[in-house]
Amino acid sequence: MRTDIRIAGFGGQGVLMCGIVISKAASLYDEKYAVQTQSYGPEARGGASRTEVVISDEEIDYPKVEHPKIFVAMSHEALMKYIDDIQENATLIIDPDLVHEEEISEIINERNIVLYKSRATFEADKKIGRKIVANIVMLGSFVEITGMISEEAAKKAILDSVPKGTEEMNLKAFEVGTKIVNKE
Repeated sequence: MRTDIRIAGFGGQGVLMCGIVISKAASLYDEKYAVQTQSYGPEARGGASRTEVVISDEEIDYPKVEHPKIFVAMSHEALMKYIDDIQENATLIIDPDLVHEEEISEIINERNIVLYKSRATFEADKKIGRKIVANIVMLGSFVEITGMISEEAAKKAILDSVPKGTEEMNLKAFEVGTKIVNKE
């Protein structure tokens, strides 16, 4: 079964890294088919960016995400820019400290979206001491909520992807993310 995933935030949050880790985990360690694409505005750092991942148990014949079943939003601007094509009954995971929930309540109700919250940025700062790992905290929440990739595969892909010398910090950030999920 094919699952379309979109992760969006502002440039500099590590959104693209998050998508790369998910696709590596799925394809290299969970033995699924996966493809990852990315886009970001010309302003790069600070502007809206997104990465999209398709995971399937069959070969993927079209790599573009048209209607995400899972949407992870790490900034309000990116959520508003990329939410229009979200599926009915989709899963939406937000960082509630960076997203204005009141502005999306209508679309959540209209499309019967299941909303989860992960205070990834706050927890990265509080528990790790580095906001820069908020993307990996959010990755932990993504794994906990969706089960799209296994924890073991995610950890291996993190170790393959993060800069040398930051492995322990990133694995700790991932663990934090698995424990902070709230469902609306």
